[in-house]
Amino acid sequence: MNATVGDRLLVHGNTVGERDRVGVITEVQGPDGGPPYVVRFDDGHTGLVFPGPDAVVMHQ
Repeated sequence: MNATVGDRLLVHGNTVGERDRVGVITEVQGPDGGPPYVVRFDDGHTGLVFPGPDAVVMHQ
């Protein structure tokens, strides 16, 4: 998984009733665009994310 600053990260809810989370990647800390990423989610929460198989990077 590779990303650049400004790409969007979509994390699918992995349990019934859990909503998908979408955010903007504000910092890429891994080598060559790899994780971890600092993500500002649409709900205002910002966090360090190590995306799993339920995540998709949407390139700008």
